[in-house]
Amino acid sequence: MRISDLAAVTATTDTTAASMELSFGRQLKIAADSFWQSASRNRIIGFAIALLGVILLTAYGTVLLNQWNAPFYNALERRDLPAFIKELQNFAVIAGCLLLLNVIQTWLNQMTALSMREGLSRDVVDQWLTDRRAYRLSVSSPLGINPDQRLHEDARKLAEMTASLAIGLVQSTILLASFVGVLWTLSNDFVFHVDGRSFAIPGYLVWGALLYATAAALLSQLVGRSLSRLNAERYAKEADLRFALMRANENLEAITLARAGETERRHIHETIDTVLATIRRLALALTNLTWVTAGFGWLAIVVPILIASPAYFAGTITFGGLMMAAAAFTQVYSALRWYVDNFGQIADWQAALMRVTVFRAALTSLDGDVSDKTSIVLETGPTDSLAIERLEVCARPTTSGCETGFRLHEQDAVIRSGDRVMINGDHGINRKLLFNALGGLWTDGTGMIRLPEGEAIHFVPQQPYLPEGKLRSLLVYPAPSADFSDTDMVAALTRVGLANLSSRLDERNRWDRQLDKDEQAELAFAGLLLRRPRWIVFEEVLEGLEPETVGRLVGVMQDLSDSTLIYIGRSAAFNEALSPKLLHLEKLPTAP
Repeated sequence: MRISDLAAVTATTDTTAASMELSFGRQLKIAADSFWQSASRNRIIGFAIALLGVILLTAYGTVLLNQWNAPFYNALERRDLPAFIKELQNFAVIAGCLLLLNVIQTWLNQMTALSMREGLSRDVVDQWLTDRRAYRLSVSSPLGINPDQRLHEDARKLAEMTASLAIGLVQSTILLASFVGVLWTLSNDFVFHVDGRSFAIPGYLVWGALLYATAAALLSQLVGRSLSRLNAERYAKEADLRFALMRANENLEAITLARAGETERRHIHETIDTVLATIRRLALALTNLTWVTAGFGWLAIVVPILIASPAYFAGTITFGGLMMAAAAFTQVYSALRWYVDNFGQIADWQAALMRVTVFRAALTSLDGDVSDKTSIVLETGPTDSLAIERLEVCARPTTSGCETGFRLHEQDAVIRSGDRVMINGDHGINRKLLFNALGGLWTDGTGMIRLPEGEAIHFVPQQPYLPEGKLRSLLVYPAPSADFSDTDMVAALTRVGLANLSSRLDERNRWDRQLDKDEQAELAFAGLLLRRPRWIVFEEVLEGLEPETVGRLVGVMQDLSDSTLIYIGRSAAFNEALSPKLLHLEKLPTAP
């Protein structure tokens, strides 16, 4: 599958629309696959089993508490003080046990949610940073532009809400199963007298609770059906706002110099407006849903008494029996109305599930076959050579073909181990695409690149990446700094002209802001002196630097006598000092 062929999942500029391309069943399957592959799986299963045991014990204790209602209220009705005190003692025992179970369940709830978040977050990050997927997605789909929302906030919400909703559903189901029998049995004692005739309705209270909860659920579904879509839209807009703020923060110097503060302020305010507009629609939907959830909640205070009152006034049950029936009705209704109470959270959970699973599906879909005739094929070959065969790079792919691109004039070029090679080209050619194609990041085009088998190729981009951390870590990134001595690091820094940094190896800083362009290039070359990779590909690293810096870095290249150097660019200094073999890029002929 080519990067540009990701349309099956993500070919849209609207994140929510892209999400809708996955059915709910497919989303659940992706989530299940993620869970099964998680290193936290066994721990989560262990917590789930413990939770099930605690919930069962809690349900049993709740049934005992419900049975306690009848003798307690009957003692009150009879004004029987000894019986009243005895039932208070029974209550203390039952309530104390239930309190202990509640505390244990709370801890298990938190640990389950924590383990689920750990497993999901690690899985999504691993999928994102596997085999160049992150870059490929960033250039092929809007899903890859600001993935931090999905990797952090959406993953957190999905894990925590999955644990909360699953535990609530299981608990409500167990309570329902426990109290339906109790309520059915109590209903058998309800005898109604109408016009001198007596009759009983089997399971009278059960049917009443079922009808009441069904009415609440259907009305909630009708009123709140737009919540899932609105939540997904809100998450997308929030991600856009955070990205805009982060981008402005990272480019404050350029914005200030251009006197563009007012323009940036206007752009950010426009993004804030889109977030607020979505939240307003969401607030209105939640407000409308509250009419249903709160209304049925308040009615539930008196509905059990109203339903059971005919039997009480007919004298077929005692006051204690009435309170026991009302309490059992409330338990059954509460279990049945779980969906009503959690409809908003379920919609929020569906939105988070949609965004995380679509993102994961987009990443895994990048692993398709790239060996078709419209893709550059990357293979491995002999360890002592790198071959480029009939390479044509499409710079601007379209649905009907290639609008612009270039090719290697030397159709079958072979670079041997130890060679010095410069690849330049016609004006107007985006040579960076060749750099990315050699690294497997750009596949649009035709031809084959055969890399040396078993050899790690070190790519040096024009703008090096300097992660936040200690200077010693940056020097040899991504290799572990413990593999290199301080003496070697100081010598490398001195060789490239950064002796002033020798005493700052353990300093942690934002080095991308502390060092200028020349110093960042020198730091990258110091890393090459330390690691001495056998194959190095440079992307115009000498262009735009001061002459003194270029002279030092070219000297470093000469020092790397055991390395194969491939320079993509037009550096006259590299050409004069190393007398490289020249390869040429030329534009593809324009279609008639």
